Amino acid sequence: MYNIVSKLIIYGNMPKDCILMELSSIIREYQESEEQIRDLNAGKVKEHRAMIENKKGEIITRLYHQVKRILVVATDYGFDDNLWHNYLTYLLITDENPFTLTCEKMGASEGSVNHFAENDFKQFQALFDYDFAPMEEVLGIDCFSQLEHYKAIGKPELMYNKNVSEKVRSLSKKLESATDEKEFFYYVTVFYKDYGVGMFGLNKAFRITDEVPFRFKAINNMDKVTLDDLVGYEIQKKKLIDNTEAFVEGRKANNCLLFGDSGTGKSTSIKAIVNQYYDKGLRMIEIYKHQFKDLSNVIAAIKNRNYKFIIYMDDLSFEDFEVEYKFLKAVIEGGVETKPENILIYATSNRRHLIKENWSDRSDVKVQNGMHQSDTMEEKLSLVNRFGVTINYSKPTQKEYFEIAVELCRRAGVDMPEEEIRAEANKWELSHGGISGRTAQQFANYLAGTK
Repeated sequence: MYNIVSKLIIYGNMPKDCILMELSSIIREYQESEEQIRDLNAGKVKEHRAMIENKKGEIITRLYHQVKRILVVATDYGFDDNLWHNYLTYLLITDENPFTLTCEKMGASEGSVNHFAENDFKQFQALFDYDFAPMEEVLGIDCFSQLEHYKAIGKPELMYNKNVSEKVRSLSKKLESATDEKEFFYYVTVFYKDYGVGMFGLNKAFRITDEVPFRFKAINNMDKVTLDDLVGYEIQKKKLIDNTEAFVEGRKANNCLLFGDSGTGKSTSIKAIVNQYYDKGLRMIEIYKHQFKDLSNVIAAIKNRNYKFIIYMDDLSFEDFEVEYKFLKAVIEGGVETKPENILIYATSNRRHLIKENWSDRSDVKVQNGMHQSDTMEEKLSLVNRFGVTINYSKPTQKEYFEIAVELCRRAGVDMPEEEIRAEANKWELSHGGISGRTAQQFANYLAGTK
């Protein structure tokens, strides 16, 4: 295996502690120890029997550790059947290098680099066909044979990333059937063009860590909500769809602020829009207020990728003493660097103007020191004015609340008469936070759980 891995050129800079590199190193040591044993005469073999057995035990332990790591990856992504092939495929579609990133943007083009890529794919074919059986026989193990014919335990989707699992397993089957490196090249580069490479190619949504420097962390269990799940708010949903469609199709689009009463579906709408347009290259990065200082670096990391990114800020608001909004203002519009065309900011807030306002802000001239208070007001409004689309999600009327409650109950399988649902929904909202879509959903969940 070491001789195969050492011939990789484009994909040869994998971390030394990754599973493939560790396995390659372990198998190389195993093969060297076997050669040493063959070189010894029979008498010396007896003298060194204990040493040889200890060496074998050490190699088996290290191999088992890598097998466990493969099983962990398989569990995280729901791999099945041939875990070795699934793992190699996962490596191919997550390795970000100049070749894979170019294929992501433009597909496979004619060029000398294709010669080196085909060389690497020939080596990956050899890894796909690698025969662990002789080593397993000598060491008395069968772990790799089990990995090649694996039957995974069924588990709920929330326990693994089904989206990634399906893509890896599908490509793995195609690569298994490739007759040569050219066909292998075709399957892999088509995947890069269709889905991208690395974590952005495989996942819908991300957060950033608080480390220095920050890292992107995939959100694997994002809600599978759709816009149809949100009852009512048709005008609001259409405005959001129109703006997002323009964005993913490469037309001019605006940053978007969804504001209004709590529990009306603002956050649900944005999650749904990401689910709806994921296949068209839309991705979402959720950022919290204390991370605004990293906004410029986040944008720099994603501006040249072949995706459309929504930077999502939930429940956005600022008190008088908070100055983080100044970072946001500079990034959205006003900084020296132009905001990339593949990035928009979508935010939700219960406040129309995002920053806390005081009655004193309404007076143009403040008596003390003659300070112009209109300047303060202008400063506070300048942030919300940077959102070209503002959508109001207002609290539903009593009639709309009942319609939402009835519809959600029907979707949940509640067969109670409509008038009875309305009466119970009225009782529920009086003791559960008032009229809102969230209250109606909680009521429907309650009825569905007690039927």
